Amino acid sequence: MKILLVDDHAIVRRGTRELLAEEFPQAQFEESSTGEEAVARAERTSFDLVILDISMPRRGGMVALKEIVQRKPALAVLVLSQHEEDEYAIRALRAGAAGYITKQSAPEELVRAVGRALRGGKYVSTSLAEHFADRLARGDGQPLHQALSDRELQVLRMLALGKSVKDIAAELSLSKKTVSTYRTRLLEKLSLRTTAELMRYALRAGLVD
Repeated sequence: MKILLVDDHAIVRRGTRELLAEEFPQAQFEESSTGEEAVARAERTSFDLVILDISMPRRGGMVALKEIVQRKPALAVLVLSQHEEDEYAIRALRAGAAGYITKQSAPEELVRAVGRALRGGKYVSTSLAEHFADRLARGDGQPLHQALSDRELQVLRMLALGKSVKDIAAELSLSKKTVSTYRTRLLEKLSLRTTAELMRYALRAGLVD
């Protein structure tokens, strides 16, 4: 059994590796710190599972997830993220993830999720399953930010954290003009006028801590 751990924080990779090695002693582990490297490794090596963070510099985890699923559709990808389930879990599952679990979860839940993914199943937490059921029961319309692309949502979060266009461009390896275009699209799609209003929207929607 081969498992690829993808996270830009070495301490997270090590902790995940040590935890899973206890429960899956037959497993062999490899590590990647970027989305680009993860896609390349997944393509050239026969892994049974990829455990992927979605908040990484340059090519984000959501982009890597979609590329891995497209190139290796039989390969299970479990998302392990710092972000709460409400927003990214649905996007990750729609993109083909075998499950979504937060880094705040108990170790036992990660073990269950990995076991389910290795058996070819899908894993969602009890709270996320209840969230899906509640939405179906209420028949609520989706909030405006649900219609944003993954990159637009990423830029919105970064703007809400007070980062400048220049800082965002450097972190995402984009031009300042491209980031400004994303900002303009966000204002249009969310029917807002200023960056301050974008920040307030993100805070109200729980998109940033």
